[in-house]
Amino acid sequence: MEEPPLREEEEEEGDEAGPEGALGKSPFQLTAEDVYDISYVMGRELMALGSDPRVTQLQFKIVRVLEMLETLVNEGSLTMEELRMERDNLRKEVEGLRRESLAAGREVNLGPDKMVVDLTDPNRPRFTLQELRDVLQERNKLKSQLLVVQEELQCYKRKHGCWQSASERE
Repeated sequence: MEEPPLREEEEEEGDEAGPEGALGKSPFQLTAEDVYDISYVMGRELMALGSDPRVTQLQFKIVRVLEMLETLVNEGSLTMEELRMERDNLRKEVEGLRRESLAAGREVNLGPDKMVVDLTDPNRPRFTLQELRDVLQERNKLKSQLLVVQEELQCYKRKHGCWQSASERE
């Protein structure tokens, strides 16, 4: 069986990893060129196995998997590029807003425990957590008192003498 010709990467003396280097990379670092290198390495290995029909069937399956891998790598690269562009645009926007606020004479320097509130927003926070806790405790107390009064009222309506026993509980 004839050995496949050497690729340019293998002929160059400065290329340490060669096509096999792509197999050692993290899947998240793969590029389309790495997929081509993997394809080359796999093809070379399959050629060494001979022309058995099972090898040929396996070769078609491997080619399909490599095509899917190439598609995923290309989509991932596009997504990463889109995210980088979005990040860069947001950085520019933030920098522009900082320059605007400095030019207006007011510096926006929020710490980790600070929050900007839009006073025109009808859904903005209006109470502190402690105030909300106090209101809830008062509501629960009033609710329990209401239940006691309702029980006394039911007893009074029946005139079973429950009125005195319920009022004595307090």
